[in-house]
Amino acid sequence: MYFIKAPFWLRRLYRPLLWKLPGKEKVLYLTFDDGPHFLATPFVLDQLKKFGAKASFFCIGKNVEAERAIFERILAEGHRVGNHTQNHMNGWKVSVDQYLDNIDQATKSIQSSLFRPPYGRIRFGAINKVKELISHRAREYGIQSEVKIVMWDVLSGDFDEQISPDKCVENVWKYTETGSIIVFHDSAKAWKRLEFALPKVLEFYSQLGYEFRVIPE
Repeated sequence: MYFIKAPFWLRRLYRPLLWKLPGKEKVLYLTFDDGPHFLATPFVLDQLKKFGAKASFFCIGKNVEAERAIFERILAEGHRVGNHTQNHMNGWKVSVDQYLDNIDQATKSIQSSLFRPPYGRIRFGAINKVKELISHRAREYGIQSEVKIVMWDVLSGDFDEQISPDKCVENVWKYTETGSIIVFHDSAKAWKRLEFALPKVLEFYSQLGYEFRVIPE
């Protein structure tokens, strides 16, 4: 079970986390989880370039190690990257210490002040500790940006093999509004739906005059 639109009560419960960006400008924030992937990520980058869009990529450490050239391309093309743990660790199934260690492993490959918990699952007791760890490592790399644990306003559902590519597009069109943080996945599992949905979402909102930006510092 998952929520396409992050409900108010969940955002209130996890108030310290970033769910949406304020403002009245026609701006949206595309985010991509679980890459880099040898096929999906270059496709995403090509589509973003086609529409003059920027996005934020929450990368898995082991995938960065395997696809370093693609990771460097993400950065070279003006997108932001964030830590998504070393191997997609579920924060509800391990101790806080194990979770922090896994995140710390990923900081060796991913130098960023952004973090997104895999599955959106993070213990309350881990939130401040994760922020402290990310902040400490970021400063070591000369990054002074505020640490943000980034959740989302809208899930495309592209990871769900039970839904159609059309449904994935519908999920985004139905719930997205100004300032929405939208999640897609540059992964093998999501590929069929991502390939179909992403160009349609980019074209639709571009024609409406929206701009796609990175999660701001």
